[in-house]
Amino acid sequence: MAMTRDEVVSVLGPVDEQTIAEIVLTGASLEELREAWAWTFGDEALMNEGRPLPGTKVAALIDLIEPAEDAAGPLLSGPR
Repeated sequence: MAMTRDEVVSVLGPVDEQTIAEIVLTGASLEELREAWAWTFGDEALMNEGRPLPGTKVAALIDLIEPAEDAAGPLLSGPR
């Protein structure tokens, strides 16, 4: 089942509608979005746990939510 807008916001916090739509269109689950958030904002901890590298959907989500390199700070506020 596709994620809802509210589910996306519950993980990422306030985010623009285009990003929400792109995330929903990946067909990823809420759990996959949570995993992508964890890899994006805490990848060292996951690597230290010996977790396998993210799968295709999670990797696509990471591309959508990771801060741009030229941004002054994170584009997303993170979970609430």
